Amino acid sequence: MKKFVFVILVTTFFHSTLFAQEELLKELEASQVQDTDYTFQTFKGTRLVNGHTIETKAKGTLEFIFAHRFGAVNGGFYEMFGLDDAYVRLGLDYGLAKNMSVSVGRNSVDKTLDGYLKYKLAGQRKGLTHFPVTITALAGVAYQLLPRSDAVPEGFKNIDRLAYVGQLLIARKFNSNFSLQVMPSIIHKNAVDQTREANDQFAMGIGGRYKITKSVALSGEYYFRSNVPDANQSHNTLGFGVDIETGGHVFQLLLTNTIGLTERAFITETEGDFGDGDIHFGFNVTRSFQLKRKN
Repeated sequence: MKKFVFVILVTTFFHSTLFAQEELLKELEASQVQDTDYTFQTFKGTRLVNGHTIETKAKGTLEFIFAHRFGAVNGGFYEMFGLDDAYVRLGLDYGLAKNMSVSVGRNSVDKTLDGYLKYKLAGQRKGLTHFPVTITALAGVAYQLLPRSDAVPEGFKNIDRLAYVGQLLIARKFNSNFSLQVMPSIIHKNAVDQTREANDQFAMGIGGRYKITKSVALSGEYYFRSNVPDANQSHNTLGFGVDIETGGHVFQLLLTNTIGLTERAFITETEGDFGDGDIHFGFNVTRSFQLKRKN
């Protein structure tokens, strides 16, 4: 009788243990399903080639940006293949809050002041709340200190120097090496030559980044304009880059057909034709500083 009771107790113990293990496994599986895995560093920096990426600066982080473009390489030896000319933008990006950053800059190209506000609307993630892409909204303004032509047109006012940009930056990180981004864009200029361009101009940008080593990646970017009058002499913007990460720096070596460093300039006013050799060598250098202690 004692043996029988002992066997029953042992059997009951094993059954309860197995049941507890099964319940624990179910809870673990359920918790894993409910976890949300967010995607980080779709791009290493806030700039793809000439334009922005979906990345925003972390709260309290200040980034200094030095963008430089030389003259066209088809200028020949007399122009030192473009090295005699220089066009620069000095800018600062600051993380105002989580997923929100603000940027200001000064461009030597037509003496332009610019400012941007970026906000990450949604992040790529998988798990319980799956979302396939990251979406960032960008709004910007550019104020051109120089007039649009050598002779100031009659009735030209300060408000005519303003241009605005609105973009949705939509990107997906397919794996640890490859990321792709599309950039539907609208540029509004307060004053234009109606025979050559409209006040509101639309463009679709596409770009990507492919990582080839731990610290080196290849990048590319192209903007196609949709509502361009036949009399317009500008070209679509194309650019390629090599991104090199060195600690807190991101160093980008670029080849592009534009000297413009604001969306108004490089999307709607690119004079060079990449296919004809109007290619400008340049670089972007960024350095980040943590101004506030991270939580």
